[in-house]
Amino acid sequence: MKQYLLSIHQPDGDGLPDPEFLAGVMRELGAIREELEASGCWVFGQGLHAPDTATVLRPSDGEVLVTDGPFVEGKEHLGGITILRAPDLDAALAWGRRYALATTLPIEVRPFQGES
Repeated sequence: MKQYLLSIHQPDGDGLPDPEFLAGVMRELGAIREELEASGCWVFGQGLHAPDTATVLRPSDGEVLVTDGPFVEGKEHLGGITILRAPDLDAALAWGRRYALATTLPIEVRPFQGES
């Protein structure tokens, strides 16, 4: 089976949703993870801290410039990732749809290189 990255994109600046909504999202994400694990498709997944905790290392003329903050400023940021195994893109997209419905957030599904 191939491996796919599912990345969750969150809006910036709105803060966290109310605790009741967030609890429902987390329950649904937990259920999806249990299904992924039971099916043998689970590889890894984790949420990320806010983008202002990021550090960017940028090479230039043999040196490395270190800057605080995300690589790109934008209206959305990468909020978390899941790596899963799926037989094909359609199966990976089916899992991605589940994440999109559970989180109400955009999900990007992307295959890893080096796998046919």
